[in-house]
Amino acid sequence: MTEKITPELWTPRSVEETQEIYAKWGASYDEDMKDWGYATPGRIAMALRQSGANVEKPVLDFGCGTGLCGMALKAVGFDVIDGTDISPEMLEKAEARDVYRQVWLGQPGSMGHIKAGDYAILAACGVVSLGAAPPETLDMLAGCLAPGGLLAFSFNEATMKDRTYTDRLDFLALAPDLEVAFEQDGPHLPGKEMTSTVYVLRRT
Repeated sequence: MTEKITPELWTPRSVEETQEIYAKWGASYDEDMKDWGYATPGRIAMALRQSGANVEKPVLDFGCGTGLCGMALKAVGFDVIDGTDISPEMLEKAEARDVYRQVWLGQPGSMGHIKAGDYAILAACGVVSLGAAPPETLDMLAGCLAPGGLLAFSFNEATMKDRTYTDRLDFLALAPDLEVAFEQDGPHLPGKEMTSTVYVLRRT
């Protein structure tokens, strides 16, 4: 029996603690997300479509977990999707899905071999959040956008209450070549009565 995750997931912790949580959670993650009605992956996929993303361009699913966001992207027409995650246990499940062109194990705080312009579209579903990746991860992701590139991500309601995350986004949006192309509040985990805000940043 795997350890059940509680709302305390969304609290500050070290990278090592986060990796330990997801290692334990991997076996039941998909079942839990289904029970809780995980809505954010589908909302992110639709936000990209509404922001004019070209479905023929490759997408990087950053922090892909078990592949739920990849499935949502595939469902709305994106064809070439790659995934990366820092949890080998979660990544193994993502790799088993018929969704990704390729997946690889990432390192915390690094884009690895990815350079600006390698992907026209980046998605980070539930990744940059309290208890997961720190706010400066947004800078790292935005730095990989070439002109015309899109970055879709989400802040759950716990993260929205943490000024270090919202201030980071506000600061990024001040850049003359970055704009918030999409912003919408909506359901995140209805089974836990949690909401999230989905954003799309565009490099102009």
